[in-house]
Amino acid sequence: MSEPTTPDLDDPSTDPLSVAQAAGAVIADRTGVATHDVALVLGSGWGQTGDLIGETLETIPNDEVPGFRRAAVVGHSGTMRSVAIGETGLRALVYGTRTHFYEGRGVRAVVHAVRTAKAAGCTTIVLTNGCGGLNPAWGPGTPVLIRDHINLTATSPIEGANFVDLTDLYSPRLRALAHDVDPGLDEGVYVQFRGPHYETPAEVRMAGILGGDLVGMSTSLEAIAARQAGLEVLGISLVTNLAAGISDRPLSHAEVLEAGQAAAGRCGELLAQVVLRIATSSAPTTETRSATTTDA
Repeated sequence: MSEPTTPDLDDPSTDPLSVAQAAGAVIADRTGVATHDVALVLGSGWGQTGDLIGETLETIPNDEVPGFRRAAVVGHSGTMRSVAIGETGLRALVYGTRTHFYEGRGVRAVVHAVRTAKAAGCTTIVLTNGCGGLNPAWGPGTPVLIRDHINLTATSPIEGANFVDLTDLYSPRLRALAHDVDPGLDEGVYVQFRGPHYETPAEVRMAGILGGDLVGMSTSLEAIAARQAGLEVLGISLVTNLAAGISDRPLSHAEVLEAGQAAAGRCGELLAQVVLRIATSSAPTTETRSATTTDA
């Protein structure tokens, strides 16, 4: 099937929310269900989660959904799946890849999956990534909950005079549910750089001075868009390597993939249990989650 003919997300005349609505309609049509409940964006090391949540009921190639393209990063899956969450009767919309800001497609493309999740009916989104760690105690394969972030991309997915409160962006309620599953989970502040090059040792030291614990090239922009949309957000990182200058080893994407593969089963099982706990918990209302005000 050829890629759908849809407006260019990077075109200022395009309404990105309309494209997301069109994508949500395609997902509903292909899956046979009007709404999904929880969305997951699976970064490096988290790919097995979709298999462990429950039965995959439908798999859709990304390029058959408006606004999406094939995976651009080795180790990511170019499909989205509709997955039954255990025996709950609820559905997870599982993205096997994401659009990174460094791909040059614009911030609208970066957050399109988030806006599509909202259009597909999701109330919660789980954002995962593989990242560099600043804490030497967090060896490769360590999962860390994101409690806050620092956005160093010099951009935002929010357009116009929409002032969104990010005070509790990474939901304390969802982090508490994750701690119920694994009380030993650490938490940290994620710092998003633009990429695609890795951070220099000096940049890593800067991130630490600013209060960062984790460094990477994703997640923060998606989280902001999710908050604007009224989604409840859980962020979780997999430390795939120590950040530049923390150890004397050079950084490589092969190392990221290797660490992710080594931890895939354990982290996938952890996140699958967290998603089941989320699905069976009482979510706050849309009015509680949404934190947008508009300057008149």
